[in-house]
Amino acid sequence: MMTYETLFSLINLSVLPAWLLLAILPRAGLTRTIVHSGLYPLALGLFYVVTMSMTLFFGMGAEGGGFGSAAGVSQIFSHPLGILVGWSHYLVFDLFVGSWQARDAQRRGLPHLALVPCLFFTLMLGPVGLLLYLIVRKLAGKGGWSLVEA
Repeated sequence: MMTYETLFSLINLSVLPAWLLLAILPRAGLTRTIVHSGLYPLALGLFYVVTMSMTLFFGMGAEGGGFGSAAGVSQIFSHPLGILVGWSHYLVFDLFVGSWQARDAQRRGLPHLALVPCLFFTLMLGPVGLLLYLIVRKLAGKGGWSLVEA
């Protein structure tokens, strides 16, 4: 049986190829096939659903956990399974944002080297990377603050 630490390491490692493809081979067919498809959201989303179900419906997480209060949410994350739930949530959404940034930068003609630090910060600090991307895009004259096509 795998330990929580092993699962945590595996899901962390699972996203690194996608981030490397975004940073090193942004226009490659492999990047389009793997990163810009539904592969990662599907795989990590399935992991999320399974671990969330185990936590909330099958009594395998912390007792008293739920989304009705800050204490309940805190209780979810007090258990290793709850950490896996939360971490997989971050991983899938951060990668989704990073892949959107890469596609948006390509559409707008933003130099790839300007995007790479944004990708790094999106991987490490999610919203900070998104904010940095919007600032870089604005300063480069490649778009405003809107997240939709202009």
